[in-house]
Amino acid sequence: MRRETQKLLILSLLGLVSVNLAAQEKAKRDTIKNIDEVVVTALGIKRQDRSLGYVAETIKSEELLRTQNNNWSQALEGKVAGLKIQTAGAGPLGSSTIKLRGDISMNANENNALIVIDGVPMNNNTTGTGFSAYGAGSKADLPIDYGNGINTVNPDDIESITVLKGSTASALYGSRGAGGAIMITTKSGKSKNGKVQVSLNSYSSYDSVLKWPDYQYEYGQGTMQKDTNGNYFYSYQVSPDGLNTGGTSSAFGPKFAGQYFFQYDPTTEGQSATRQLWQPYKDNIKGFWKTGTTFSNNIAIESSNENTSFRSSLTYLKNEWMMPNTGFDRFNAAFSVDHKLNEKLKIGIKLNYNKTKSDNLPATGYSNQSISYFMIFQNPNVDLSWYAPIWKSGKEQVDQVHPFSSFIDNPYLIAYEMLNGVDKNFITGNVNLNYKITKNFEVLVRSGMELTNELRTQKRPYSSANYLQGMYREQHIRLMDLNNDVLFTYKNKFKDFDFSASVGGNIRYTEYMMNDYLADGLLKPGVYTMPNGISNINKFARPNDKQVNSTYALATLGYKNKAFLDLTARNDWSSTLPQENRSYFYPSVSTSFILSDIFKFTSEKFNYWKLRASWSTVGNDTDPYMLIKYYNNSDFAGSVESSPLYPNPNLKPNMITNMEGGMDFSFFKNRINYSITAYQNNSKDQIVRIPTLWETGYSNRVINAGEIRNRGLEMTLNTYPVRNKNFSWSVNANWSMNRNKILSLPEEFHGEPYTMGSVGGVVYYNAVVGGSLGDMYGYGLMYSPDGQVIFNASDGLTAKPTQMKKIGNAYPKWRAGLQNEFRYKNITLSFSIDGQYKGMAYSQSHHKMTEQGKLEHTLVGRDNPGGLIVGDGVIQNPDGSFSPNTKGVLVSAYYADYYRRANVETNTFDTSFIKLRDARISYSFPKSVTEQLKITDLTLALFGRNLWMWTKFPLFDPEAATLNDNQITPGVEMGQLPTARTVGIQLNVKF
Repeated sequence: MRRETQKLLILSLLGLVSVNLAAQEKAKRDTIKNIDEVVVTALGIKRQDRSLGYVAETIKSEELLRTQNNNWSQALEGKVAGLKIQTAGAGPLGSSTIKLRGDISMNANENNALIVIDGVPMNNNTTGTGFSAYGAGSKADLPIDYGNGINTVNPDDIESITVLKGSTASALYGSRGAGGAIMITTKSGKSKNGKVQVSLNSYSSYDSVLKWPDYQYEYGQGTMQKDTNGNYFYSYQVSPDGLNTGGTSSAFGPKFAGQYFFQYDPTTEGQSATRQLWQPYKDNIKGFWKTGTTFSNNIAIESSNENTSFRSSLTYLKNEWMMPNTGFDRFNAAFSVDHKLNEKLKIGIKLNYNKTKSDNLPATGYSNQSISYFMIFQNPNVDLSWYAPIWKSGKEQVDQVHPFSSFIDNPYLIAYEMLNGVDKNFITGNVNLNYKITKNFEVLVRSGMELTNELRTQKRPYSSANYLQGMYREQHIRLMDLNNDVLFTYKNKFKDFDFSASVGGNIRYTEYMMNDYLADGLLKPGVYTMPNGISNINKFARPNDKQVNSTYALATLGYKNKAFLDLTARNDWSSTLPQENRSYFYPSVSTSFILSDIFKFTSEKFNYWKLRASWSTVGNDTDPYMLIKYYNNSDFAGSVESSPLYPNPNLKPNMITNMEGGMDFSFFKNRINYSITAYQNNSKDQIVRIPTLWETGYSNRVINAGEIRNRGLEMTLNTYPVRNKNFSWSVNANWSMNRNKILSLPEEFHGEPYTMGSVGGVVYYNAVVGGSLGDMYGYGLMYSPDGQVIFNASDGLTAKPTQMKKIGNAYPKWRAGLQNEFRYKNITLSFSIDGQYKGMAYSQSHHKMTEQGKLEHTLVGRDNPGGLIVGDGVIQNPDGSFSPNTKGVLVSAYYADYYRRANVETNTFDTSFIKLRDARISYSFPKSVTEQLKITDLTLALFGRNLWMWTKFPLFDPEAATLNDNQITPGVEMGQLPTARTVGIQLNVKF
C-alpha cells in the first residue's frame, strides 16, 4: 500500500484498512496505534518520516504481489505521483526505465532513477544489439528486449520500496542519484521466538492482446487495377484475367463481393488451376497470436530470535508469451542472515541469484525479421495457414514460403527459425558489519557487488530477406560493479535537541566487457556455430571501466521532535573527467516543521500539519573515454579504426540544482491525508555530443553546454470513507504535472536547434531555446491563413513543406492515478485506475498500413466514381489567393501521400488514455479452516492487469515507445508489439 509523507500501517489482523499515522495526541476513539513511520533513505539510513524535508513514498511488498508482473516495476505505474514506468512494448521480459519528475538532461541515459538494493546502488544499464528500430531496406538486424537489471529483482523477495524523488533525497548517492532513487529493501527473517515459518506463493496467469488496430476486411490485395472490361480484378501471377496483381502489399484491390479470381494455391505453391472465391480471412493476423501463460512458484523459509534471523527463498517462473515459440524461464534464489555476535558487533549477509534463460525472444522494430513487419504487410485475402509449412517442398532450411514478396519473411519462419536466445546469470549481494564503538558512536562497513555473465545468440536462416545465406551471432557480456562503503555515525540528545551526524566514504568500480562474434553466411544451412560461418567477424571489446571515489557527510538536528534540519555534503572524484575537473563538491539542506505541534492546534477534525523545504546541488559525470583519442577494433581481424568522437580533455561535471517545498495534512482522525509538493530543477553544463564537419575526421564531439529547467507539482490524497469492524473502504489518489524548459544551448549552434536524437529518420527530438525536452519535429502539412490544408492544383496531392516544424511533445500535460480497496470480513476487492492527458506519439505502423489501405479509415472514398477522392482543403492560385481544391486523385494515391512516412503530422496522435491498470479479489480463509489444516494463513485470489483501456490512439498502446538499440525512446511507435491483457489466479499459504 502506497504511503506518502505520513505513512500507512496495515493492521490486517484487526480487519482495518491502512490509516495514516502522525506523531500527535492519540485519537482516543480510533483503534489505531500512535506510531511514526520509519522509512529507508539514502545509504540505507532509517529515518522517521516526520523528520524529512523531502518526499519519500513507501510501497510495501503486498502491492507488488497483488497482480504479478514479469517485471515488478510495472506494478508501480499510477501509484506514485511523478513516477513514470517506460517500457518499449518489445516482448515478455518488459525492460523498463523509471523516471521521476521528468527529464533533467539532454542525454537520455542520464534521466533514469537510480535503483538501490539494500543500500547498494545497482547498475541498470542495458546492452543493445547495436541496431536501430528502423532497419527496412538495409542489411541490418533489429533490437531485442533481453531484459535489464530491474527484471532480475524477484518481487517475492522485496520487503518494501521507498521512492526518493528529488535530488535532495538522493544527493548522498552523487552522480547516479541526480534523477532520484528507488530504494529496494529485501526481506529478512521476521518470525517470532525462533519458530520456522514457511511461505508458499503460487500463481498462474493468462495473456491475450489488449487492443488491435482497426483492420479493414472489405477490400483485398491490389492497386485499383482494372481488367479489359473496366472492372477491378485480382490475379496471382499472370493469368487469363490479366497481369499479376498479387505482388503488391497494398489492399486497394477488388471489394469482396463473391467474385472468383486466380489466387495462390498452397498445395502447388503457385497459381491456382481454377478461379477461387475472393474472400477475406479475418483471423489472418490475430490468429497468429495465442494465449500466453505464466506459471510461478515461490517457497520461502525464515526464522528469527533475539540474536539471529535468516531467510531463504527459491522461485521458478515459466513464461510462454503470446507470440508462438517465445518466452523465458527465470530462477531466483535469495539468502539473508543477520547475526548479533555480541552487544557491539552485528553482521549481515544478503545474496540474490537470478538466472534468465530463453531459446527465443521476439525482435522488435520495423524490418523484415520482426513479426510486426509481417502484421503490417499481411493482406486481407491471404490465409495465414498458407505460411504454416515454413519451407517450400523439398527445400527445407534453404527456401522459405513467402509467396507474395521476397521482402516479407514468413511469420512462422520468424517465430520458429529466427531465434534470439539468452542465458543470463546475475548475482547481487552485500556484506555489512555494524560495530557499536560507544553508546552513541558506531561504524558501518558495507561491501556490495553486482555480477553479470550473459550469453546472447541470434540465428537467421537461409532465404531470410536480410540474410540470404543465413547468419549466426554471439554476444558475450560481462559486468562487475563493486561498491565499498564505510560510515561513522554519532547520535546524542542534548535536552530538547536530538543530534545525529555521519561521515563516510565510498569507492565504486565498474568493469564492463562485451565480445561480439558474427558468422556472416552459413556454409551449411541450419547449423548455427561460428566454424560454420562463410566469413567471421570477431569484435573483441576494449575495456570500459570506471571508478568514482567519494566522501560524504550528513548532520541532522531535531528540536522537541517538532522541527528538523538536515545538512549533507559529498565530494566525488571521477575517472571519466580530466584531472583538473575530476573533483567536484555538492551540498544539500532540508528542513521540516510539524506546525500542528508547534502551534498546538490539533483537534479531532484537524490532526496534523507539516511544512517541508529543501535545496541541493548534485554533480554528474559522464561515460568513460571522452577525454582522449582512442581506437576501436574494426571488422577486419588484427586491425583497428578511429573513433568518430572527437574527445574533449577539458570536460566539466554537469551540475544540477534542486529546490523543493511542500506541506502534508491530516484530518478527521487521520481519515483524510493530503500532500502537495512543488519543485524546480536546473541542470547546467550539460555534457552533450554535437555534430562536427566530416573533414575533421570525426562525426561528432563532446562539450559542456546548455541549461534546462524542470518545474512540477505533485498532489496525493489518501482517504478512508468507511472503517468499521466488518467493512472498510480506502481511496488513494495522486496527480502530477511537469513542465520542462530549455534555457540555453551551445553557442556553436548559433541559434539553430540541437538534435538530441531521431527515430527512423523522420521524427527528430530537437532542443530549441524556449522549447522543451520531448519536443518532436518533422515534416507536416501546409496551411492557408485560415487554417485549411493546401493541395497542389496540378496533381491534387498535398503541398510539400521545405522546413520541419514542431509536431508536439512526447510527454503528457499531467498524469493521475486512483486506487480503491474494499474489505468485507475476509474478502478484499481492490482496483487501480490511472491515465494521462495529452502527449503525442508518431506511429510508423499507422503510416504504412494507411498507405497500403489496411485500416478502416482508408475505406472512405473507395466507392466514389472512378475511385477518386478530393482532398479537403484549398489550392494556392498564381496571385497568392486561395480557392477550394477540386482535383480528384485515386484513393490509393491520396492515402499514400497524405499519410506518407515523412508526414509526421498526420501519423502522430494524442496519447491521452485511461486504463484499468489492475484489479484483484481475494479471500482469506478464517481460523476455523486454517487451524484444522495446521497452517497460519491461506489466501486465494483472482487478479487482472490491463483489463480495460480508453484511448484515441489508433495502434496497440498509447504508452508507445521504441527500443532503439539500448534506449527506450518515448513518443514513437516503430513496429511495437501488442500489449497483453492478463488474468490470473494466486494462492498464498503460510505455516
